[in-house]
Amino acid sequence: MRRGFANATQLLAVLVINVVPWPVIAQNAPPSLAEQLQAQYNFVKTGADANGPTIIEPGTVLVVQKAGILAVQPTSVAMCPAKYQGGTLKGPNGFCLAMVKSVSRYFNVGEKVYPSKLEVNVPKEKISLQLLDCDSCNGVNPPTFYKSEITFQFEKGYLEKASVPQVQDVMAQVLTIDDSGQGQDQQGQQGQQGQDAQADQGPPQNEAAPSEPPTIEIGQTIDQVVGALGKPEKIVNLGTKKIYVYKDLKITFVNGKVSDVK
Repeated sequence: MRRGFANATQLLAVLVINVVPWPVIAQNAPPSLAEQLQAQYNFVKTGADANGPTIIEPGTVLVVQKAGILAVQPTSVAMCPAKYQGGTLKGPNGFCLAMVKSVSRYFNVGEKVYPSKLEVNVPKEKISLQLLDCDSCNGVNPPTFYKSEITFQFEKGYLEKASVPQVQDVMAQVLTIDDSGQGQDQQGQQGQQGQDAQADQGPPQNEAAPSEPPTIEIGQTIDQVVGALGKPEKIVNLGTKKIYVYKDLKITFVNGKVSDVK
């Protein structure tokens, strides 16, 4: 009896594995809140060379919206995170401030930073975001690589039900994504496209070729001169001799034909 039960159990296990493969179950699992939030950012990648820290790959640029985020030099072990809760940003405690006093500064409102790491702790209802100063964005040279951390604290049960846009709206009260660079890129692309189009069309064509300047020659009739130059400003009539006065010319006709031009 026991042997029959064991055989039946093994057969059932084989059927379950064949009917519902474990990889399929894993693939159908919805992404976690942490995975969804991390997908919203490009995190800065850093390294080091002979001169010290360096940026290997820049990340999404964020703009600081509230004062109170303390940043420390890259060699500092302590981070002294700020805490955002209920619409209020609180700086680090006095003990941590005393530890990093000589190697720290506050990020200014409007200053630009990179996200470097994001962690979500649903049971404790908090999200931790680590930041790195975007020195090139802020015109800092040589770069300083100041780093910081901010904790977003939510009320009990919030993260279990909140959507990604809802969480991002809260985080955007402190750090907004900077899209000015994207607009500049689009303008640059549009300008380049215009230049390329003009290059493809070749040099601009004149709508009409410039007309040849009028030519006055000895022997031309009065009608020919008037057709070329228009009516004169003055006419001096001396019988068989006439002088037509233009702005820059004096044309003498004898017996109706050009005899002299001055």
